[in-house]
Amino acid sequence: MLGKADILRLTVSERIQLVQDIWDSIAEVPDSVPLTDEQKAELDRRLDAYHRDPKAGSPWSVVRERFKTRA
Repeated sequence: MLGKADILRLTVSERIQLVQDIWDSIAEVPDSVPLTDEQKAELDRRLDAYHRDPKAGSPWSVVRERFKTRA
């Protein structure tokens, strides 16, 4: 197992890759991360809103550009 000192010796890009690899490993077993009742209700609310009006939101590419251009 890597300790904090080991991680800090990695380059920034290696640390980012490590975080991505860890996240991907978590995403492979979604049932191991339980949701609270409030989180489930929020997901249901958002899914219902999407089904009512699928065009109401913005595509990821547009949202990403909004974040990039914020001052």
